[in-house]
Amino acid sequence: MSAEDREIAVSSGLAGLCELVAGGGAVVLSGAGLSTESGIPDYRGPTGRARRADPMTYQRFVGSAEARRRYWARSHVGWRRIGGAAPNSGHRAVAELERRGLVDAVITQNVDGLHQAAGARRVVELHGGLDRVVCLSCRQRTPRMELDRRLRRANPGWEAAAAAINPDGDAVLTDEQVAGFQVVDCTGCGGLLKPDVVFFGENVPKPRVDECFALVAGARALLVLGSSLAVRSGLRFVLRAAELGIPIAVVNQGATRGDAEATIRLNAPLGATLTELTTRLPGPAARTT
Repeated sequence: MSAEDREIAVSSGLAGLCELVAGGGAVVLSGAGLSTESGIPDYRGPTGRARRADPMTYQRFVGSAEARRRYWARSHVGWRRIGGAAPNSGHRAVAELERRGLVDAVITQNVDGLHQAAGARRVVELHGGLDRVVCLSCRQRTPRMELDRRLRRANPGWEAAAAAINPDGDAVLTDEQVAGFQVVDCTGCGGLLKPDVVFFGENVPKPRVDECFALVAGARALLVLGSSLAVRSGLRFVLRAAELGIPIAVVNQGATRGDAEATIRLNAPLGATLTELTTRLPGPAARTT
């Protein structure tokens, strides 16, 4: 497809997307591709290389002190990137659509908290959030920044430059860089600390899944933004929307597993596309009921 044909296709898709969102009642399903413009790489899109071939599993994390050392050393470095990231124009556009009453809720597969930082209010974090830490014994939740300070005190002078950072905050370090890193435990009960995210080998809590299915079932449209839908965790909501006859719009750079179900498909940058969407749609006062 030539550049001119591609521009026409995007423009046509935007017109359809505007028509779909203008009626309100949309639910967003977002993925890592929405956060790449904030400097957080994705897994399979233009900034990613499906980096994590050997992901940390829940079973390995709880079963091995060495695995926890490796995880926390890598995550301690990666958190600097995630914690320092700012919402981009795509996040701000989604929050603006919610403010106008056109988007009812956001289901995000991301763990970076950028939707909330942009001002979105009703956000379901399907896989949890890296800004929180949970004790596996007493279940107390504490801010990640508090853990960051404790890890810095426990590892004075420890520095490691990462070869790459994954969307879940996992930095790629060598065994030599990890060696000697000191892990800290819960200040309340001494239990093991874990980021408040869903690891491989864990299930998303059923009440959270049920909430997401309920949001999809009540939606007038489902907007998939920046997700390849490569894992069933997010794909299942697209399949449910398709079963219910709910229109589905997919905006992503690259193919997705939900393309066959899409009513509208846009292969375009997220930030520019969503910003243009907000400029074409009316504000709250101009909407008709």
